[in-house]
Amino acid sequence: MMVMKNLKTPLIVDVEASGFGPFSYPIEVGLALDQGQKYCSLVIPAPDWTHWDEQAESVHHVSRDILREYGKPIEAVAKELNRLLQNKIVYTDGWVVDKPWLDKLFYESRIRPEFTVSCLEMILSEEQMEIWHATKDRIEEEMDVQRHRASNDAYLIQKTWLKTRNGKA
Repeated sequence: MMVMKNLKTPLIVDVEASGFGPFSYPIEVGLALDQGQKYCSLVIPAPDWTHWDEQAESVHHVSRDILREYGKPIEAVAKELNRLLQNKIVYTDGWVVDKPWLDKLFYESRIRPEFTVSCLEMILSEEQMEIWHATKDRIEEEMDVQRHRASNDAYLIQKTWLKTRNGKA
C-alpha cells in the first residue's frame, strides 16, 4: 500500500472511559504525536455523565475523585485536541469505542473536531498484522510502564507500528 510506505510516524489516540458499554464516556484522552511527544489529559465528566463501572476503574485506576481533582473541562480538552491534531489524521486501535467517545466529548463541548479519526488497520499491512501482537507484547515489556494511561497506550501502539512497518520486528 502506498500510504504505509509514505507514512513516517502515525499519530495515535487512545481513550479511557467510565465503562465499556453505550452509557460510558471519555475520562482520559492520550496521544502519541510525532518525534516521541505525548499528550494526556483527564476529563471532568459532564453533569449528566453519571455511568460508572468499577471494573473499568480497576483497569485504568482513575477514580471519580481523581477526575474532579486533576481533570480538565471538556471544552479545554476538545480545544487542545484540535490544536494538536488540526487537519491531521489520528489512528486508533480501538476505533469502535474510541471514535464514539471522542464524538461524545466534542458533542458535549459544542466544538467541531478539526481532525479525522481512522482505524489503525487502515495503515497496517498483512505482514505487520502477522507480527503485531508478539511485537507489541515485547515492546510493552521493555517499556515496563507501571500505570495504565491513555498516552502510554497510544505511545505503545505507535512504537509497535514503527517497529513492524517493514514487516519484521
